Amino acid sequence: MHTENDIYKEIRPYNDSEVSEAIERLVNDKEFISAILNYRFPQLSGVFGWLLTPIIKRFLINKWSNVKTVDDVQKQVAKYMHATIDHSCDGVTHTGLDKLDPAKSYLFVSNHRDIAMDPAMVNWCLYNNGFDTVRIAIGDNLLKKPCATELMRLNKSFIVKRSAKAPREMMKALGLLSSYIAHSLETGNSIWIAQKEGRAKDGNDKTDPAILKMFFMDGRKKKIAFPEYMKQLNIVPVAISYENDPCDIAKAKELYQKATEGSYEKGELEDIESIIQGIVGQKRRIHVSFGDVIENGFETPEDLAQVIDNQIANNYHLFPANYIAAEQEHESATQEEKQRFEEKYASLPDGVIDILKQMYAAPVHNKS
Repeated sequence: MHTENDIYKEIRPYNDSEVSEAIERLVNDKEFISAILNYRFPQLSGVFGWLLTPIIKRFLINKWSNVKTVDDVQKQVAKYMHATIDHSCDGVTHTGLDKLDPAKSYLFVSNHRDIAMDPAMVNWCLYNNGFDTVRIAIGDNLLKKPCATELMRLNKSFIVKRSAKAPREMMKALGLLSSYIAHSLETGNSIWIAQKEGRAKDGNDKTDPAILKMFFMDGRKKKIAFPEYMKQLNIVPVAISYENDPCDIAKAKELYQKATEGSYEKGELEDIESIIQGIVGQKRRIHVSFGDVIENGFETPEDLAQVIDNQIANNYHLFPANYIAAEQEHESATQEEKQRFEEKYASLPDGVIDILKQMYAAPVHNKS
């Protein structure tokens, strides 16, 4: 019998025995230290970078000296999350957790609006309600720098190899991923995964059946029928709603450029900028809706995708901006809120404004 360590070693998060070495590699990673310098001390990082580097290193060594296990890392992340929530939003609410059992493991299939905050918000709600935090699926397109890989794998993230292009290599990577997800759930570890690759930039939350087919690869290998195998996974759809999306204008501009020029070329650091903007940008209120465990109502991946989509659409929490964008009357859509929404896009070109409004209106139209 293989241990988890060897067959999943390339993709899995770090375990307790690997935490200290990973932290040591991070502290000695020049790119990581200079990223902290640029972020915390932008005025000083250029000229005095050489002076500040050893100070930052010593600070991190002291700060993380007691971080020895995966649990210790989660406690540190919770502290950062607390500060982030205080600075960048007006509170987090959630529904549906009372129907779930902290002793069970779940496969949380979530809508995808923000690269880092989506799984972080799910974790925040779980952590504060006596549930274990999840293992997070993350695409290798976000792990171009070694320090990003270290950070993510320390924070219970496992790697989805999107860069595998040859069919054989791709099938092998997907098979390993499918098996790892099943193994995690069997060993009592819940999973967070987005319902499709990439964020729903237009506000339409749709599940890609290909992801469900990937889950089933392990079931097919075990010769279990699709409905039966998927039922074992304890799939819970999750709808995350941000009153204000800090990346909304960037998303609208990208979609506008695609619509008018036919393509959009992503900048080298664009994903990182989106992550930072999503974390520090103003989100106002956030609501996380945990749905019901899916046990039936499907025969095929397409059927199951529809069941997930229906729960996400109907559980999505609407804020004033959604009603205003959809031009629907609602008591929360006050004159003050309308003014605030208009101010957001006052200086944008008309085409971009239309897309921005559609983005906020989509969840209203998608409720059945």
